[in-house]
Amino acid sequence: MPPVILIVGKSKVGKTTLIERLVPVLKRRGYKVGTIKHAHHGFDIDKKGKDSRRHQEAGADTVVVASQGRIAMVKKDPWQSLQNLTDYFKDMDLIITEGFKREDKPKIEIFRAAAHKEPSCLDDEKLIAFVTDTEFKIKVPTFGLEDIDRIADFIETNVLGVRLSTAFK
Repeated sequence: MPPVILIVGKSKVGKTTLIERLVPVLKRRGYKVGTIKHAHHGFDIDKKGKDSRRHQEAGADTVVVASQGRIAMVKKDPWQSLQNLTDYFKDMDLIITEGFKREDKPKIEIFRAAAHKEPSCLDDEKLIAFVTDTEFKIKVPTFGLEDIDRIADFIETNVLGVRLSTAFK
C-alpha cells in the first residue's frame, strides 16, 4: 500500500491550492500520485436523469461510468475510515488527502494568519510539517506558502524515502 500524507488545516487556508501545486511537482519527479478529498457536506457527481443515476436508483450498490481513458465510480458503502478509500489506490506511489485531520497518518498543516488565529494540529504527534505565512514557531519543519519544491523534497525524503519504516504506518 502506498504511503498516505494528509494535507490539513482549517477552512479557507489553501489546502486545495497546495495540493494543486504539489501534485505536478511530484508527477514531474516520476511519481504516481492519487488524491482523496474529504467532503464534509456530501457531494453528488451523478446528475438526475443520467443512466448511471438511474442504475443507482434501481438499487445498484456500485456503478462505474467508463469512457476512453477515464472511469468514475459511485459506490454505496458505509465508509468508516480512510483505509477503506486507500484500497482503491494500490497502483500509486503516494496518496495525498485533503482533510481527514483526525486520522492517524502523517500530516502537513497549512495555516494562514489572515484566515484563523491558531493552527488546528499543533499537539498532534503525527504532524510532520507546517506550511504558513507567519513566524509561528513549531517543533516540525516549517515552509512558506511558496516553498513547493522544498515541500516536495521533504515528502520524498520523509514519506517516500521511509516507506518501510513503521514511523508513518
